[in-house]
Amino acid sequence: MTADEPAVARATRGRTVDWPVVAAALGVALLALYALPVLALAVATPPGELLARLSEPATLRAVGNSLLTATAATAVATAFGVPLAYWLSRTGGRLATAVTGVVVLPLVLPPVVAGILLVAVFGPNGLAPTASTFGVEFTRSYLGIVAAQTFVASPFVVVTATAAFDRVDPSLADAARTLGHGELATFRRVVLPLAWPGVLAGITLTFARSMGEFGATMLVAYYPRTVPVQIWRAFVGDGLDSALPLAAVLLAVSLVVVVGLHLLGANPWR
Repeated sequence: MTADEPAVARATRGRTVDWPVVAAALGVALLALYALPVLALAVATPPGELLARLSEPATLRAVGNSLLTATAATAVATAFGVPLAYWLSRTGGRLATAVTGVVVLPLVLPPVVAGILLVAVFGPNGLAPTASTFGVEFTRSYLGIVAAQTFVASPFVVVTATAAFDRVDPSLADAARTLGHGELATFRRVVLPLAWPGVLAGITLTFARSMGEFGATMLVAYYPRTVPVQIWRAFVGDGLDSALPLAAVLLAVSLVVVVGLHLLGANPWR
């Protein structure tokens, strides 16, 4: 430092902010926001009480309903979403951009709004009244639950699978075609195996999102109850202590998903 250096510059140098420390502190605060509720739930739910609540008939029915409908919704989302994801990964331009926008729309819609839209279209007085047209009951049915879960959860498998297909080298598919493989055989034998970890990550996220879906499911089909709806019923009727053991069920599902993604070694957002 020289004698003729401006005083302001000397003062600024003395007050240099350690930005890595600031970033670390902010990150720790956010991690605490993530972790503290989970720890609170684990502490507030003794294993004995959890097992006792899980053995109740209403809880068992709700868990069974959630497993059944989430599995069905995941199967539907996979059957329709993976081919769409492959098409998006091989198609460019404004059409693909527009389709992607439609796909991600359920991710930004509030679940309650999603439920209202589904009822407005498929409900008894909706634009496409399934009960009167085909004799199929949409509201208050497993069909309605699966539809609601598919609506809100299927974007996960489409977006994640699209990213996985994008990472596959196109020259490998071209080489398979030069060897006489058709489009379907190339997809099944070359592209899908290479993209499978990412596709499986999307399927896993879709199942977890389906298990946790509440807003759209409650509007479309309050009965039969799934675990999130049963949690709401327990919270409104008996208070927080009654809802905590049921919340632990969904927490366990979420932890299994996180561990599963780690074991797959797949980051679904890349």
